[in-house]
Amino acid sequence: MSRVVRAGGVSVRWEPRAALVCGLVALVAAGAAVLVVGSGEFPVSPADVVRSIIGQGDQATGFIVRTLRLPRAVTGLLAGLALGMSGAIFQSMSRNPLGSPDLIGFTTGSATGALLQILVFGGGAVAITASSVAGAFLTAAAVYLVAYRRGGGVHGVRLVLIGVAAAAMLEAANSYLITRAELREAYEAAFWLTGSLNGRGWAQATPLAVALAVLVPAALLLARPLGMGEMGDDAARALGVPVQRTRALLMVVGVGLVAAATAAAGPVPFVALAAPQLARRLTRSPGAQLLSAGLTGAALLACGDLISLHLPVAMPVGVVTGVLGGAYLAWLLLTAGRRAA
Repeated sequence: MSRVVRAGGVSVRWEPRAALVCGLVALVAAGAAVLVVGSGEFPVSPADVVRSIIGQGDQATGFIVRTLRLPRAVTGLLAGLALGMSGAIFQSMSRNPLGSPDLIGFTTGSATGALLQILVFGGGAVAITASSVAGAFLTAAAVYLVAYRRGGGVHGVRLVLIGVAAAAMLEAANSYLITRAELREAYEAAFWLTGSLNGRGWAQATPLAVALAVLVPAALLLARPLGMGEMGDDAARALGVPVQRTRALLMVVGVGLVAAATAAAGPVPFVALAAPQLARRLTRSPGAQLLSAGLTGAALLACGDLISLHLPVAMPVGVVTGVLGGAYLAWLLLTAGRRAA
């Protein structure tokens, strides 16, 4: 049951269950991040981690926490937030639970841009980030233009099908680039493609935070017309939503979110796919739950990073989220099949 709070001439609609879920998921994400910061060859207790973050505690622990480990945790939280919100945007736009950016080619396009810089042009970290963002936007523009129909605009099913085809072609291009590379460069590229938070510092966390400071408010402002679009284009137009213009803006915001996350952490799989579906099941609310999906994505990536740090064998977080995401997708298909039967 949604409630409306009015203050002066402004009214805000909110749902108590969704607010409670957002709070609980945010606590899980923050707790996992604290445990990530405390994990390593020199373990730090959660209490000491919190004290170091707020500027208390001894100097040695503060250096380990704030300089060496906190940027990794912050990058994971922000990248998970971006992936969760991006997944919610594209799943709502396409009205398809499989319409996440890692399945419809945008994440793959971002990876292609980074690989070209790593393997062909030999650029540094800044150039790799810029190429990753450019690859995502160029792929999205190509998919949007091919999916666009004069008079009818872009429809969800067509967008997903063309996106899947684009992802397949880009995956083939990525594999070809790796096979043509030198051994050291191929190893670097393959490691980047798994999605990893190893070695992440403030150089990755700060640009990601700046990007999200712009993109997250823009996404939340577009959440209401995005939810109306789930009722169909005709119904949305009847409610005063400029459907095609709103869809184009959502494409820019959604691609920006996934591009920023991929540039910082690599193409971490399945977070954008699973987070919106988990958020919907937790909130039991119709429409696009962008904030809850983003917080769920942050919790998933933080928990995946925590698991990767405590495995007997060192493993990038992308491998962990891939395994968990594959298990989740299998469960989703099984439960959907049982309901259909």
